[in-house]
Amino acid sequence: MIVTLTANPSIDHTVSLAEPLRRGDLQRARAATSYPGGKGVNVSRVIAAAGAETVAVLPGSAGDPLLRALTGTGLDYRAVPCGGPARTNLTLTESDGTTTKINEPGTPLTEAERNDLADTLIELAGAAADWVVLSGSLPPLVPVDWYVELLRRLRGTRVAVDTSDAPLAAVAAQLDSIAPQLLKPNAEELAQLTGGDPAELHDPTAAARAGAALVERGVDAVLATLGAAGAVLVTAEGAWHATAPAITARSTVGAGDSALAGYLLADSTGAAPEDRLRRAVAYGSAAAALPGTGLPGPHHTDPGAVTVTALDFQPHH
Repeated sequence: MIVTLTANPSIDHTVSLAEPLRRGDLQRARAATSYPGGKGVNVSRVIAAAGAETVAVLPGSAGDPLLRALTGTGLDYRAVPCGGPARTNLTLTESDGTTTKINEPGTPLTEAERNDLADTLIELAGAAADWVVLSGSLPPLVPVDWYVELLRRLRGTRVAVDTSDAPLAAVAAQLDSIAPQLLKPNAEELAQLTGGDPAELHDPTAAARAGAALVERGVDAVLATLGAAGAVLVTAEGAWHATAPAITARSTVGAGDSALAGYLLADSTGAAPEDRLRRAVAYGSAAAALPGTGLPGPHHTDPGAVTVTALDFQPHH
């Protein structure tokens, strides 16, 4: 079972434009969709669509449109009552795949609500969870080092972390003492973790070298998603680069979450590192090819179209 935590869930509203976005002008949408979202929710939805067992943990009270939408998807979730409805995130997608996101800050979580959320997560993790995923931003009032606290409480459970900015910096500061088993950064987040240049880290070899520095600090695996450049996986055994199949990118919403879900699905079958990376890129590419906030199922993916090569480089010491 894979348990995901989404501390700052959302209703993801996507508006598709037929023409390029023009600031200050009136434009008509070609289509609009709304789905329950947040990074951990997305991961759970992709895993559930593949027929694997998952539970999404999130704040939410009875009557919240987010919970009604989640119930409609059939996803197994545990909601901890909180003081307000989930935020709405707006995504504007253009015909060439350009994506503009406007994310609300979210409903503040009190200390009591945060503790209830953590206790629910720990209880589920203790019930034979293969992985726990800590994913996304933190809502107002939540300390930026909350993921670090959860990592301490989750010792003995494999944990994947996918976050950014201050919460990611807090995790980075504690890697030597409490490293997660998997980090899933993009190039910008990899730069936040290592102090590198985001532009340079879109290069697979540079990304692998940065990932190796994190592995040396105790992380078991670093899955770095690099957009059109594919993705890199680094473990103590080696480093690999996967190039994505040729697609027409329609929306990048959920692509990183789908890549993480693909990796975990492959890991659950005992796949080798190369095949975990191949499945991650197949899922991430499939998500980018879907419109709006659509998330892929296995029938959308083509792992055979993903090319994986071993990287040979000298890490910096």
